[in-house]
Amino acid sequence: MKKIKIGLFAILVGTSISILGQDNTNEYLEFNDRNNVVHGVYLGLTTYLGEIEEKVTYMGGLKVAYVANQQFEVGLAGTFLYSRQDVYRITENYDQDLIGAYGGLHLEPIFFSKHLVNLSFPILIGAGAVGYIDNNYSDHYNENLTEDDFDAIFIIEPGISALFNISRYVQLEAGVKYRFSSELELEPNAVERINGLSAGLGIKVGVFNMGRNRYKKNI
Repeated sequence: MKKIKIGLFAILVGTSISILGQDNTNEYLEFNDRNNVVHGVYLGLTTYLGEIEEKVTYMGGLKVAYVANQQFEVGLAGTFLYSRQDVYRITENYDQDLIGAYGGLHLEPIFFSKHLVNLSFPILIGAGAVGYIDNNYSDHYNENLTEDDFDAIFIIEPGISALFNISRYVQLEAGVKYRFSSELELEPNAVERINGLSAGLGIKVGVFNMGRNRYKKNI
């Protein structure tokens, strides 16, 4: 019995010394139940050069998006295109080029968002309209476009981009994308789809890290 009491006393003394030793150190845990959510919003402008039916195509785009935790974007995007097709129309006796516009839902997962250069995989899912326009800009020509000169299309456009974090408010992007479209029903039927690869540059202006959690956990 005496040995048991001596053993319990020794354990109690040892535990007390250990607790006192911990109290005298500067290491501790600070718990914080606030979610570390970083929000962002921006307006983006893009310019791309590509091809449709192996003909040079110029594109300009505009997008507005929300950025969650600098890891995922969701928003709206629109694109205008002009393609030098030079399609000859016998009935009108002039060549025609292709013009169009499309837009829809913009989604973009982002990887390595804490680095200076990020990798992302944007995709646009939407719809638009495409048609022919005369490329003879003579003064005597007067073209009256009607709805029969254009056709509605469905678009899916995935891509891959490198994002460069210039500052908290500015981000540059460079990337390539491929456009898949539904079939066109236009006369002449020289262009059946506006599928094609394009590459270009863009700029995003906004705030990419609003709502940053300023609380830290010390260990």
